[in-house]
Order: sequence, then C-alpha cells, then structure tokens
Amino acid sequence: MEQIKLIIDDLIKKGIIADDQLKAAQEESRKRGLAIDKVLIQQGLIKEEDIVNIISEHMGIPFMNLSDYLIDSSVIELVPESISQKYNLIPIFKIGQTLTVAMANPQDINAIDQVSLKSKCDVEPVLATETAIRNAIDQYYGISGGVDEVIKQMNDAKKSSAMGAVSDRELAKLADNAPVVKLVNMIIMQAVKDKASDIHIEPDEKILRVRYRVDGILHEGPKPPKDLEAAIISRVKVLASMDIAERRKPQDGRIMLKMRGKEIDLRVSSFPTVYGENIVIRLLDKTSVMLGLAELGMDKETLKSFNTIIRKPFGIILVTGPTGSGKTTTLYASLSTINSQEKNIITIEDPVEYQIPMIRQTQINPKAGLTFASGLRSMLRQDPDIIMVGEIRDSETAEIATQAALTGHLVFSTLHTNDSAGAIIRLIDMGIEPFLVSDSVIAILAQRLVRIVCPKCKEKIAPTDEMLKDLELERSGNINIYRGKGCQKCKDTGYIGRAGLYELLVINDEIKKLIIEKASADKIKAKAIEAGMKTLYDDGIAKALSGITSIEEVLRVAREE
Repeated sequence: MEQIKLIIDDLIKKGIIADDQLKAAQEESRKRGLAIDKVLIQQGLIKEEDIVNIISEHMGIPFMNLSDYLIDSSVIELVPESISQKYNLIPIFKIGQTLTVAMANPQDINAIDQVSLKSKCDVEPVLATETAIRNAIDQYYGISGGVDEVIKQMNDAKKSSAMGAVSDRELAKLADNAPVVKLVNMIIMQAVKDKASDIHIEPDEKILRVRYRVDGILHEGPKPPKDLEAAIISRVKVLASMDIAERRKPQDGRIMLKMRGKEIDLRVSSFPTVYGENIVIRLLDKTSVMLGLAELGMDKETLKSFNTIIRKPFGIILVTGPTGSGKTTTLYASLSTINSQEKNIITIEDPVEYQIPMIRQTQINPKAGLTFASGLRSMLRQDPDIIMVGEIRDSETAEIATQAALTGHLVFSTLHTNDSAGAIIRLIDMGIEPFLVSDSVIAILAQRLVRIVCPKCKEKIAPTDEMLKDLELERSGNINIYRGKGCQKCKDTGYIGRAGLYELLVINDEIKKLIIEKASADKIKAKAIEAGMKTLYDDGIAKALSGITSIEEVLRVAREE
C-alpha cells in the first residue's frame, strides 16, 4: 500500500493524472474492489509503463522494454516455465555467469534464489511490466512442440482405443493414462494462453480435430491421433464428472481448475454425432478484470444516455445480441457502476461469471428446481432495489420481470434478438401484453463484438469511390480505413482483442404508442433512428473509420439488409 501511495503521489507531481481523475478512480476502485493503479490503467489515464518507470526510479533498478529483446532459446531453458509462471519473471540474456532476469517484483528474494538455484547463475534483476512478462512467457514457453511430442508418444504406444472397441473399465484406465492426461492438460493450457473462449474437440471420419475460439473466430490446433479419440474424450468427461459409459445422449459437466494463478471454470458439453462424441468446453476466467462502463467502448452520446438510464428507479433494461456478444459483461459493468451501500442488488445467473462485492449473486440449478422464473419469484421476497436476471427465456420469467418493474424495481436482463427493436416483438410473442411492455421497458441495448485491428501491423488504406458507395459514405476530406497485415504478435490474423458495437433504443412516448399499436420492429426502429438512435452498423462504420476495427469486421457482424 505504501508503494502504491508513492506511485500515486509521483503521478500527480508529474502531472500525469489530476486530482479529480484520482478521486473518480478511487470511487471506481472502491466499487469494484480493484487496486487503484489497475483502475487508472483501465481508464486509460496512465500506462503500465508509467508505474514501472516510477518504481524503477525509487528502487534504482533499470526498466527493460521486453519488446526490444529477442531472447535466445538457450537462455529460456535455464529457467523452468513453472518458476517463470509462479514468480512472473523471464530470463532475457546471460553474460558470463550472470543471468539478467526481467521481473515484475525484483525485490522478491525467494524468486531470485529459485532462479539462481535452477540456472546455476548469479541473478541480475531488472524491471518489466507484468503484461510484457506475461506476453514473453506465452511467446517463449510455447506448448505446440510439447503437444507434438506427447502425440508422438501416443502414436509410439500404439494403443487402440477406437470408439466402442474397449470396455467402459478400459476407457476409465485409458483416461488416466499419463500421455492422455498430459495432452488434455496441454489442450486446456493452450486455450488459456490464447485467451480462447471455447475449445472444440471434434471427431471426424478419419481425424480428431481440436479448435479454439479466439476473439469470436475458430482456429485449428494440433490434431491428436484418431485412435486415441475415446481416451481423450473420456479424460475430459472424467474431469467434468460426466458418465463415460453414456455415449448416446448429450451431457453437461463442469471442471474447476487453477492454472497460471487463475481460477478457471470450464463448462463441458458432449453431443453424439455420427463419428463420435463432440465435446465443447466453455472457459470462464473467474479472475478476469471486470470492465467499467467507460471501458466498454460506447461512443460519448450512447454512454451518457445509458449512464442516465441505469440510474432510473424502476423499469426493465434489456441487453440483446447473439451468444458471445458481451451481454453479460455489459450487465456487470452496469451493476458495478450503480452498486452502493444504499441499494440491495440481487442477481440470478447461468453461470455466475464474475463476483461483485456487496451484490448477492445466485446461480440457477434446474435439478434442484431453481430456474430463472422460480429464482426471480423468490428474489422479490428479499426486498431488492435492483434485480439482474441472466436471461429471459420463457413467458413465465418475462411476466414476473414485467410485474417486478411495474412494482418499483429496476430489472436488468438479456434477450437473444438481432437488434434492439426485435426485443419488443419477442416480449409480445412471449405473451406479454403490449401496454405492459410499453409501461415496463425503459431501454434496450443491442450489441455485437468486432475484432480490433492489431496495433503492431496496422496499415492505413485509402478507400476507392466504389467502396465508399457500397458503404453509403460520402468522400469528405481524407477518409481512411485500416487493416492488419498480420504479424507474430497477432499470429498473422491482423487482429488482437475485441471491441463492442452498440445500439441504444430509449423508449419514448412515440415508441410507446407504436408498441401499443403492435407496430412492426422496422417501424419501431425507424422511429428510434428519427429520435437520434445510432444503429449497430453506424457505430461499426464510425469505429472502422477511427481505426479501431476493419470494414470487413463490421460487415461480418453488423451488415444491414
């Protein structure tokens, strides 16, 4: 804490942050239970390098920019990955018997002793940012070779485990076989390193395919041997407490792992196909930093309007979009923003992805009779001010949520619709009377996620007149669009990370009238645009022209018919 105070004092003295910015960040830090320096970095007020440079000055230890170094593999081999991961450090070069090591905490004597013991060298610590060290660990301690090595071991073992060729007892033994255990662990580790949201293990006629969903796009990984398909799938099912003997019905399971200092919640789903059981694993990082509203990427006007709406005393606020479009992140950011000692906030979710201080969070459990509908009904007896329902899936949940909003509660929830206006039609289709929808729903936020152009290989492109015409844009001054050429940092994809596109429909008197008249979604949307609503497509084009994403990405996720 003393070090953080010194850092903050220096940041203010150097004019990097102002007093009012510090106060706002301290309030955000209190709400979200996050260290003040992390909040300042997230809000874009400072960079990680600013903090490390100040620490470097105070300690008299040099700061190293790891992007300037290409580390030799012989140096990496001196320090095991387990030590690099545990202490957040990486060796960068060796001169004589002295090994220079980049560390996030160069005063960690235990870490220095461990490195010295393993490398048999004297250790010279230097400072580097946590992010740079983590990226370097990911880059230099890759596991692709390890996967190939394990696959080779499996092939050499010549174990035949074709689906149905072995008994359930033999399957259980195969699932505990050391090479199989190692390979499954490596598949999961690769997903964590790549920040994948899902792992797909897909049996085909002659191959077993493994794919990772990164930034919304599936990428293929190393292919395990087909004849060990049953052993690999059984290993996943054993970890997820699923029935390995049942291969004809879909199953669901869950794995809790601690990996690289993170608590990872894995949701496992099996589904029988003609070539064997298909496995999909959803990764939920319990230690992920929760974003605030300002970090979601809304434009200023949308953010200002949404900030006002979430402070309303009652009504329903819906966030819509397909699976994986960031709806839950937006809901958490909203609750975090309005969270306070004076309000009782209760949620019912599937699953609980982040844990927020002072908020009572519940996960549905259909086997125990706890569904969204039954949970919502019980929550209303807990004297809530604000309620979050993970998803409105049926008419019963929709009806209870509507009644809750009409009786003085602020209700947040999600729906799977293509745009904001479509949510109104969906509620009416669920059996909610139009006049109740118009009285209860106060706003609908539709959203999508687009990939961000890699900053390292970003290039500027002048669009042709034909392209501008196709995008319905007029040439005024210098209009540029951006693309990523592909580099090592982005694994030749041209993209790193994702940003949101947003469409905020605020229910005004004119739209209420259209709802009661059962007007179409197109008419409601047209009226909202008249009132100043920016569509998903409009927001996407604006982000493409500002260099955040590419035109191709916008057209992929938000093309208007």
